[in-house]
Amino acid sequence: MTADWTDALKRARAHAPYLARGLELYPEIADLLAQGDGEAALEEAKRAAAGVDDVGLALRREKRALATALAIGDLAGAFDLDKVMRELSLFADRAMHRAIEAAIARRVEGAPSDGMIALALGKHGSGELNYSSDIDPILLYDPETLARRERDEPGEAAQRYAREMVRMLSDVTSEGYVFRVDLRLRPASEVSPLAIPLDAAITHYESSALAWERAAFIRARSCAGDIAAGEKFLDQIRPFVWRRSLDFGAIDAVRQLTRRIREQQTGPTAPAPDYNVKLGRGGIREIEFFAQTHQLIHGGRNPELRDKRTRAALDALADAGHIDKEDAASLGAAYDGLRRIEHRLQMVGDRQTHTLPEAEALDNVARLDGFADGAAWLEHIASLTAPVARSYDALLAEDEVSVPSDSPHVEPVPARKELDAGLVERVAGWTDGRYPPLRSTAALSAFEAIRAPLLDSLASAKEPERAAARWESLLSKLSSAINLFRLLEARPGLFQLLADCLTLAPPLADAIALRPELVDALIDRTALDLPGERGELAAEMRRGERGDTYEDKLDRIRIVTGEARFALGVQVIETAHDPLDIAAALSRVAEAAIEFAQEAAEAEFAERHGRIADSELVVLGLGRLGGGMLTHASDLDVVYLFTGSLEGESDGERPLGATLYYNRLAQRVSAALSVPTAEGALYEVDTRLRPQGAQGPLAVSLESFLRYQSEDAWTWEHMALTRARALTGSAEARRQVDKALREVLCRKRSREVLIDDVRTMRADMATHKPARGPLDIKLLRGGLVDLEFLVHYLQLREGEALTPRLDDAIAQLAARDLIPSSLGQAHDLMTRLLVGTRLLAPDLAIPEKPQKAILSRLCRVEKFRHLRNALDEAREQVAEQWSRLLEEQLEIER
Repeated sequence: MTADWTDALKRARAHAPYLARGLELYPEIADLLAQGDGEAALEEAKRAAAGVDDVGLALRREKRALATALAIGDLAGAFDLDKVMRELSLFADRAMHRAIEAAIARRVEGAPSDGMIALALGKHGSGELNYSSDIDPILLYDPETLARRERDEPGEAAQRYAREMVRMLSDVTSEGYVFRVDLRLRPASEVSPLAIPLDAAITHYESSALAWERAAFIRARSCAGDIAAGEKFLDQIRPFVWRRSLDFGAIDAVRQLTRRIREQQTGPTAPAPDYNVKLGRGGIREIEFFAQTHQLIHGGRNPELRDKRTRAALDALADAGHIDKEDAASLGAAYDGLRRIEHRLQMVGDRQTHTLPEAEALDNVARLDGFADGAAWLEHIASLTAPVARSYDALLAEDEVSVPSDSPHVEPVPARKELDAGLVERVAGWTDGRYPPLRSTAALSAFEAIRAPLLDSLASAKEPERAAARWESLLSKLSSAINLFRLLEARPGLFQLLADCLTLAPPLADAIALRPELVDALIDRTALDLPGERGELAAEMRRGERGDTYEDKLDRIRIVTGEARFALGVQVIETAHDPLDIAAALSRVAEAAIEFAQEAAEAEFAERHGRIADSELVVLGLGRLGGGMLTHASDLDVVYLFTGSLEGESDGERPLGATLYYNRLAQRVSAALSVPTAEGALYEVDTRLRPQGAQGPLAVSLESFLRYQSEDAWTWEHMALTRARALTGSAEARRQVDKALREVLCRKRSREVLIDDVRTMRADMATHKPARGPLDIKLLRGGLVDLEFLVHYLQLREGEALTPRLDDAIAQLAARDLIPSSLGQAHDLMTRLLVGTRLLAPDLAIPEKPQKAILSRLCRVEKFRHLRNALDEAREQVAEQWSRLLEEQLEIER
């Protein structure tokens, strides 16, 4: 849109007395605006008080000049909303900083503003101030660094500076005022001093702050005075604002606050005279609260959602899939439109008003905004508020939607029968003090809120006694249960999902007992979606906080990985996806963890020892990890290689030779993946497939690895290499590793020796590692191990189908008529069962009826007996091929 400066000036002079007076007071600015040079007008406005020594007077003049130039640029369409809000907010920063400096200088001449901190909150904090906004700072001080006279106590000096700063900005003089300053957002504002000591503020926010204060700090930033100290303070209280574990009591309190704001509004509920565009239904506050509520829910897990700006926050929430993109777009457009309306209302007379006027006054401000009259303007405003009201109504009513709409348990499952009186009494006995998480008054209150739906959930369970026992096991292990109960109260749809985890899958029940916050992950609308690609998962692990330590990074690997693995476990028992896809997703999660663990370990190691030029560590994945198909019980089979010369040396403060450097680094990577931290354990890392096994060095050079594999390795080691895959390292390093692996695997071999080695290895395994139960489809004769041995034998014999994915290798061998294609179906069936039993039958015995039904669905058959028959057929096919290829008859046990 082309800027129309002439029309903007005309409308301002005709309909906005405050702007008309500003144009009279600053004719140089008016001339520049008339010439269409808005940027020059802004610069002139910022110099409007040049040479004025009185800080209060200088700020008042700059404020009026700046507001005039910005308003005309806004009306002309030359300055967009972001620019207007940003310039106003930056002026507020400058004004507060100069006022603090002046207040201190009056007592201690030449003293810096160290130790006096101003935090901007609200629209000021987000850089979204309007023309006649209050500012709502919180003033803090550091008694150790605050400049003061010797005879002044730090607290006394800080209060004097605070009062002087407020007076300098707020007093109305013949030149007007700078900003109205509202300090009521400070802790315990009704009894506390105007400026709060840092330690007292930290104690407040860590122990006794209210829910609305968390929402207020979403937009907080250090803006004036000792800015570095303010930023440090915000870092210290960040866990109070951004909690990884959801606090549904706090979220509900924010919603209740908005409900009260709505209820207290006495004006019209739709745009009309006396409608409040900020607080009314569908107004600016509802857009802000919509964004902030979702930020409170999800921002603790994802720092990218913490943008202070409202539109940017909506866009980030949409990009992350937490709100619909259409909602983000309509709310964002409404926000921009309503903020412009708010600005027009305030331009008229520099009044902090958000209420639409009546009659001629309404027509006047409508014409200032370029509309024909008030009626046309109201119609426009209604088009902005209607979608906001609908979206916020849905948010306030969002009490049961907790998991995706296609989940089996979106709605609480109704009780199918009366619960046994003895079981009701048993549940009632949970509150007798035997369980530590049910001893406090708050915990008992939270439990009472969910008692009825809990009993309904038990009544709907196939085995109510078993379900109750699992709940009791959970309660016995929890340190606190309040947040879990509040979550279930706010999200009844989670009851059955949680009940399924507790009753059907012991590994998931144990995980919840250790980390009950894992249940938080299920409230996300993508909870039953497969995770993204490896790069996305690694990027999520990298989303750290300013000042994160190495230990923080290790915790984050465990948090992201644990949540992803738990969600995938829920997807297994809910039969949400093909277990083959879940196995591939589990592998992606592990690969992302390895990538970030190596990255973090390398950075931390390099701080002391530096790096080795033209050399790097490569993690080689083997087994199910190399094949990209993990289960929930899989270890990580890895080998550490390094490229470059053995003569290399690191360039750090404490240099190391290449072999020692990479062996120590490999130890750190393994520890990063396996050592328990405050966030629990992660993976078991198995490095025994390296050259010379446990007796050999942990990391070997690529050259040494290739020489060992060519000259000394056993057949079983080459079989393991058929599933090897470089998981980390540069593209060139991976190319080198792939080339080396292919050279080893394609070497000519004696068929007789190869057959004899394969037979011997399988016999030894059958002796030392027999099947653990009737569902041990991995070790049963004719099971997955036999199938893997067959495929590896053919890969080494033929030097073909050398892909680490077993299913792809089977397909390629079948395409060459070396094995029947039906082995592909046998592999898929047995792998699906393997993935399912790791959660539903970890002891590999025949499970109870509910688990049987789920395993059958996972394996795509109707009944469990059909599954048993299908498995027998699959094993017979494998045995037949073993006999044909390796001349050893397998006896299949039914």
